[in-house]
Amino acid sequence: MTTPLLLLDVVGLTPRALAHMPRLQRLAAGGWQARLDTVLPAVTCSVQSTMLTGLPPAGHGVVGNGWYFRELGEVHLWRQHNRLVAGEKVWETARRASPGYSAANVCWWYAMGMSTDVTVTPRPVYHADGRKSPDAYVRPPALHDELVERFGAFPLFQYWGPTASLASSEWIVGATRHLMDTRRPDLTMAYVPHLDYDLQRFGPQDPRADAAAAALDVALTPLLDDAEARGTTVLAVSEYGIEAARRPVHLNRVLREEGLLQVYTQANGEQLDPWTSRAFAVADHQVAHVYIADPADVARVADLLRAVPGVDEVLDRTAQATYGLDHERSGELVVVAEPGAWFTYYFWLDDDRAPDYARGVDIHRKPGYDPVELFFADPAAKARAGLNLIRKRLGLRYAMSTTSLDAGAVRGSHGRLPESVADSPVVLCSDPEVPATVATALAGGGSVPAAAIRSTVLELQGLGAVVGS
Repeated sequence: MTTPLLLLDVVGLTPRALAHMPRLQRLAAGGWQARLDTVLPAVTCSVQSTMLTGLPPAGHGVVGNGWYFRELGEVHLWRQHNRLVAGEKVWETARRASPGYSAANVCWWYAMGMSTDVTVTPRPVYHADGRKSPDAYVRPPALHDELVERFGAFPLFQYWGPTASLASSEWIVGATRHLMDTRRPDLTMAYVPHLDYDLQRFGPQDPRADAAAAALDVALTPLLDDAEARGTTVLAVSEYGIEAARRPVHLNRVLREEGLLQVYTQANGEQLDPWTSRAFAVADHQVAHVYIADPADVARVADLLRAVPGVDEVLDRTAQATYGLDHERSGELVVVAEPGAWFTYYFWLDDDRAPDYARGVDIHRKPGYDPVELFFADPAAKARAGLNLIRKRLGLRYAMSTTSLDAGAVRGSHGRLPESVADSPVVLCSDPEVPATVATALAGGGSVPAAAIRSTVLELQGLGAVVGS
């Protein structure tokens, strides 16, 4: 009989945060705890894909939260289709050993088209007039109205942006509890994002970060209590730790000043022109993929970027292979920031010529990750956002200009491999019996590789016979 398991992704969970989370501490005290050895880049989409497939980014192809789609000539972040992830997922492996095995996903990434039995993931309503309303993609379809009736519409504007808060994690916890109670899947996966917010806003050592950890622990308590009462094993993982950040680094501006990056101009400001640029960077926290059109330029660009203050490593294809990142989707170069530094996507040289999306929350149009979206531009921006919501309810179109261009406001980042144990990701388990996969890893180096999570899930569920198959 398969042991039911809750695979709980508490993103940003580290020993520093865990010190303020007594319920999770109690879970670990009854089972085991270890440091998690994450992957480069240590970002959500890459780490989650490694955990679920057991492959490095070079194997599953998710080289970041986004990349340059060469076949389209466009940069895309936060795509959602699961076919972007190569490799057999853990529940697919489990089904071969246990016919009838069921799996549910609540907010792990690449959920669209995922082969789980139940899927719940943020998916706004994109109205024909350009408006965007909060909602979620839910499968089976009848479950959508069931969740909305119990918990309300998915709180999209509390999931990301300047109003991101505990409310989104509370909704996810509620939906997860409901699925475990009514559907009873063998594997339930849930992702709670709350630690991402205030740790990036204020840094991991700020008292507000400690408060965020404590609040999330309270929100998780009913879910953990439910699992304990039902005999469900809990495996809590983290993707990365967030370290203090003080230095934004503008790689694209460096490339533009050297004549390598090109823009074109429209009524809504300057736009990155990937079709004619000789080199440009897709910035993703502390890692950036640099795409170079002409192989003859690679050495020149590498030398240029190595000289940029705040850059730690510049990896060519050979060096990428040492990190398991040598995939065709990767840039010709991958740049890693120094501790305390992170990369902006900014490519304009004059803020007055910035594209209109730069001052708003627009994760799909920006050709790079933008943590400044977590901040209101000024005290009046919140009031403007409220007025825009009223306009939306009236059916009027609007531009949500709430974000500043002050990259110096960000105080926490991630993406490079961690150096501090206190700010490294962890894995916790409620089952006191340490699986063979984990025991072997701990004996060899004292940490559990992210790629070993897949095998750990199978062993904890009594499906160890298919580990490695």
